[in-house]
Formats: sequence, structure tokens, C-alpha cells
Amino acid sequence: MRATNTTPLLTRGLLHFLPKTKGNPLSHKLTRAQKKVTYPAMKRKTFSLTLVVCLAAFGVVFASAAQKKSTKPSAKTSKPATQAAAEVVKRGAPLGDSLSVALTDVLKEPQKFADKPVLVEGVIERVCTNKGCWMELAPKAGAEESVRVTFKDYGFFVPVNSQGMKAKAEGQFTVKTLTKEKADHYEGEGARLKRNEDGTATEISFLASGVELRK
Repeated sequence: MRATNTTPLLTRGLLHFLPKTKGNPLSHKLTRAQKKVTYPAMKRKTFSLTLVVCLAAFGVVFASAAQKKSTKPSAKTSKPATQAAAEVVKRGAPLGDSLSVALTDVLKEPQKFADKPVLVEGVIERVCTNKGCWMELAPKAGAEESVRVTFKDYGFFVPVNSQGMKAKAEGQFTVKTLTKEKADHYEGEGARLKRNEDGTATEISFLASGVELRK
């Protein structure tokens, strides 16, 4: 029966580094079987260490890439939110799909378009300087004629500094005669009216349910 090797592991490890000389009484104890046990164990340790180093390096690279991705500005958010919000000023109800008409056509034949829901566009020539409860809409900047726009149920106003902005409004036109007192009041707020001989004024007005303003 073959004798079992009982040499302690530490002793076998030390034997590997001792010179194999005749004067070394332990050199003959390092057999091929012991080498087969020692070398694979060292290879496994080396492989484990290499694997740990590779995984650590991969983790560093992955973390660096993730950090760069998180700090890279997105094309969708590169535009300041305040700028996007300032492009369109909305007041009242959202604009619908009413018939779109030219403001110049309304000024020529106001009765033709009276009491019908329509969409109109123009430039704000004047605005109420107190709280923005009305505005005058003209076909273009500097036009001689304009339409007075008020807001449904007095439910919303426009910015008092919106003069010169482009506006799109949905609502109905009316043609009415303003009393002298009413005309005086409107002119006191900055409105421009065409007076009749008795001091009254014939006004083409527009009651808007919703408006959108742009610079």
C-alpha cells in the first residue's frame, strides 16, 4: 500500500524555494506529485487576482462613462425653460377651430362678420394701462384703423406692456355706438376712437374668449 503524504502544507511550500542540493536533506522530499499540487494552486491564485483587477478596472471605466453621460447637456433641454415659456402668452380659453378672417375685411364690412365666432390676427396697437382689461388690435403696426378687444365675462386680462405684440384671438365682433361718457372713459385709458358730431363714437369691438400673444 502507498503511504499517504503527511507533510504539512507550510513545509511543502517552503520546500519549493529550497535549493536542491545534496546537502539539503529535505530536497528529496519535493516530489512530482507535490509540484502538481503546488503549481495549480499558485495558478488559481494568480487567475483570481487578475480577475479582481480586471473587474475593478471595468468598474472605474463604467462609472466614468456614466458620469460623462449624466453631465452632458441634452439637446431637448438646452433651450432655457423661461425663454420657451415667454414665447407665447395665453389668456382665457384655448383657441378653437372657428373660421379665420382677415381683420382688414372686418374693418371694411363689419356687419358681415358680426355675431359670428371667428379667429382674427393682428398687432396690438394699444392696451389698457391700468390692468390690461382691453386692447386695440390692428391689421399691422401703425395702421389707421383698429378694433377694440375686450375679454369674455371680464375673466382674464393681457399684460399692460403687451403693446406691439402679435395677437391671435377667438370670439365675436359687434358694432355698437358708444355714449359720449363711455367714449370719454375709453379715451382716458388710452383708446383711439372716431367721434361722431354729438360726441358719441361708433365702435367695432371684439369680445374674445381666448387670446394668444407673441413677440
